[in-house]
Amino acid sequence: MLLFLLIAVLPVAELVLLIQVGQEFGALNTVLLVLGTAAVGLVLARMEGLRTLQRAQECLQAGYLPAEEVLDGALIVVAAVGLLVPGLITDAAGLLLLFPPTRFLFKRWLRSRFDRATMQGGVYVWRGPDGNHPGGPTLP
Repeated sequence: MLLFLLIAVLPVAELVLLIQVGQEFGALNTVLLVLGTAAVGLVLARMEGLRTLQRAQECLQAGYLPAEEVLDGALIVVAAVGLLVPGLITDAAGLLLLFPPTRFLFKRWLRSRFDRATMQGGVYVWRGPDGNHPGGPTLP
């Protein structure tokens, strides 16, 4: 269902919003707004990505698995893609994912969905023939 919304409904909603904004502020201003949010957002994405990479390296040097930083990095990539797609809705969503407080809220929501799916048996982890993960031993 979510995939259907992304493929079918989101482009139509973006188009309707762009037309409305274009009628209100003019076509050139609307194009400049879309390009401006993309440019500013991509600069912010680069800054956040570099900061997240630095935190991940610090975790690795301290001997910790940078799981939170990997999720942050994935969300920053999703935000950057949203900013590259022309439209105001995707730009707003991308900008929201770039800011750590709103990204944290989204991560918390994702984690609750993952936990619920795990509890309901909707998430499976493949284990090798010896009962371990393919990449190494199972952590306690």
